[in-house]
Amino acid sequence: MKATWDIFCSVVDNYGDIGVTWRLARQLAAEHGLAVRLWVDDLGAFVRLCPQAEVQAPRQTQQSVEICLWPADWQEVVEPADVVIEAFACELPAAYIAAMAGREQKVLWLNLEYLSAEDWVEGCHGLPSMQSNGLSKFFFFPGFTPGSGGLLRERGLLAQRRAFQADERARDEFLRDLGVEPLAGALLISLFAYENAALGSWLEVLAAGPQRIQLLVPEGRILSSLQGWLGSPALQVGDACQRGQLHIQVLPFISQDQYDRLLWSCDFNAVRGEDSFIRAQWAGRPLLWHIYEQADGAHLEKLNAFLALYKEGLSAEAQVALARLWDAWNSNGPMGECWTQLLKNWPEQIVHAEQWCLERASQADLAEALVQFYLNWL
Repeated sequence: MKATWDIFCSVVDNYGDIGVTWRLARQLAAEHGLAVRLWVDDLGAFVRLCPQAEVQAPRQTQQSVEICLWPADWQEVVEPADVVIEAFACELPAAYIAAMAGREQKVLWLNLEYLSAEDWVEGCHGLPSMQSNGLSKFFFFPGFTPGSGGLLRERGLLAQRRAFQADERARDEFLRDLGVEPLAGALLISLFAYENAALGSWLEVLAAGPQRIQLLVPEGRILSSLQGWLGSPALQVGDACQRGQLHIQVLPFISQDQYDRLLWSCDFNAVRGEDSFIRAQWAGRPLLWHIYEQADGAHLEKLNAFLALYKEGLSAEAQVALARLWDAWNSNGPMGECWTQLLKNWPEQIVHAEQWCLERASQADLAEALVQFYLNWL
């Protein structure tokens, strides 16, 4: 019989949590032949990522994964799975935990943590935490180093990406399907971020620069900042405008597979949170990360920990340029001079982005690491 896996996801205020767990659930089912249930407390958010899903259906199957509504007033009587993943510190229903403790066959309980490159991650990855009911909960940390749980990456993803990037016609057809007409000689940039006061200074230098820029902005929170700079009323999907060398177009909210291809199509990707951040790295192109802001500046420690890893192998000048740009973007600083400095090292940044991608891909991916952890635990 297939091993059964339950993944619990509580949607907070963005699509990162459900984005990661939906990708993981699909991969566990498709590549490892597991019976996977994904419990989601907000089907509306899930339907944005999986448009064919039914927002009113408490149970449904999508891409070989059983999608279950996780109600606030849990009344479910279900047999706990062999492996239970508590994603991003969400709290499992008390009745479900009691059923886990009473199950004759033991359950592997995993707390899937947020992604971090901080030094302490390797030391905490895989550690158990004894619970008062006799169960053990293990901490599982995704990460960028061999001592962590790895990153989400489907089999064949990089081969698909390379084939797509080598086929200019495929790229142009994909963009046209989104309503985008590729501009000859333009530097293509995708922008997916939270609200950001630093955006205006970046757009100013893009508009005044020597090269034509095509900025593609998927529907999202950054639109309010873009509207402020443009001095325009509410932007709508499909809206396009030009300021100097800068051509801006608002794209619809797209599926995860489409978003991957958008990242592959662009020369530079500004991304946010966790899911799009990882996918931009698999695109093998230079990127800019808008990390989710936390109290007391804890997010900046995570940002700097990642930069410390990512910068390895770059020249001193390229390291400084990259760090200054990321710091300005995440601290509402002036972006103009930082962007100009980065362009001076542009060829090096391109080569480095691909090399970083290949080095991370040499490690076990997150789904594979989770399955192996379960097999070792058995």
